Amino acid sequence: MKPRTLKDGVYWVGAIDWDRRLFDELIPLPDGTSYNAYLLIGNGGTALIDTVDPTMAKFLVDNLRELNIKHLDYIIVNHAEQDHSGTLPIILNLYPEAKVIATPRCKDMLIDLLLIPGDRVQTVSDGEKLSLGDKTLEFIHFPWVHWPETMLTYLREDAILFSCDLFGSHLATSNLYAVDEAIVFEAAKRYYAEIMMPFRLVIQRNMEKIRSLEINMIAPSHGPVYRKPNFILEAYRDWVYNPPKNLVVLPYVSMHGSTKAMVDYLVSALIDRGVGVQQFNLPKADIGKLAMALVDAATVVIGSPTVLGGPHPAAVYAAHLISALKPKIMFATIIGSYGWGTTIAQQISQILSPLKAEFLEPVLVKGYPREDTFKALDRLADEILEKHRKHGLA
Repeated sequence: MKPRTLKDGVYWVGAIDWDRRLFDELIPLPDGTSYNAYLLIGNGGTALIDTVDPTMAKFLVDNLRELNIKHLDYIIVNHAEQDHSGTLPIILNLYPEAKVIATPRCKDMLIDLLLIPGDRVQTVSDGEKLSLGDKTLEFIHFPWVHWPETMLTYLREDAILFSCDLFGSHLATSNLYAVDEAIVFEAAKRYYAEIMMPFRLVIQRNMEKIRSLEINMIAPSHGPVYRKPNFILEAYRDWVYNPPKNLVVLPYVSMHGSTKAMVDYLVSALIDRGVGVQQFNLPKADIGKLAMALVDAATVVIGSPTVLGGPHPAAVYAAHLISALKPKIMFATIIGSYGWGTTIAQQISQILSPLKAEFLEPVLVKGYPREDTFKALDRLADEILEKHRKHGLA
């Protein structure tokens, strides 16, 4: 991995992590990721925007040496999370003259997380500018996208937005730029679903800050750079602002086939009515794919058998995940079976209650589903279609 030129005096100096398959011991990375750091060389100063994950420190150091950087004026930290800032102590050691630039909240976090001396950090206010001579950097505070201290950095002369995690994608690729838009779109949507979707309403407010900017290029902290920024801007406008689509997401688990029979019937009934469905067998599902489906879903139906009076643990996990991701869903319910008694509807509805979705009447059956169960599932499919139509989704 060698330095790569974006514009005159603007270089990518990060690292591609082809082999990483799990992020934060939580998020699957089927396609690896990259840690994007950018070097700006002006006629009046030099600045590094972000560092890399500590496991990739060698690549950043080698890139700076390749460019023969003997003096560094500033290290701009858009985000304190360690995959962005973890190599900061090493870089500060190599360049003791460098001043760290960060938001006030980020300064506190760098001190706490990386034990960076406070006198090495210079805080900047929202909209503050920094001159590198013929290059002007403008700092745009973007709190809670997706940590409380995040900011974006805008290079005014070249109209490049260094967007931190916003607009990013976990995608290891040899392409510096977003060349294959189909592949990049899926990776970016997965990234948005897993990381950004819980902060959708905050992103709506913050996006107003960049609406008036001329943007010729978007350089995120993960994944390829966008030379056609409208591609990712339009995608985010859909994901963040637009209403959900005529889609039901149906995560389920079945132990002895009863719940599976209900799922199969409901999926068929919804398809017959022109309602889109994506079903996920939870013990085997890619949770990232489930998160992506939730970006567009108007309705969630969770399928679960009863275990010791309550929902199956896999269904509980799915409900907590859906609640945490805060998708735009408008309706929710549960279907499932039980042996002698159950509280699955009460427990799942409680977990999903923060979403403020309308909870439709559940369909529960004692034992294996019979004709009256299938009629109830038909009624549920009719109700979902009616709700979607009422809101202009179908």
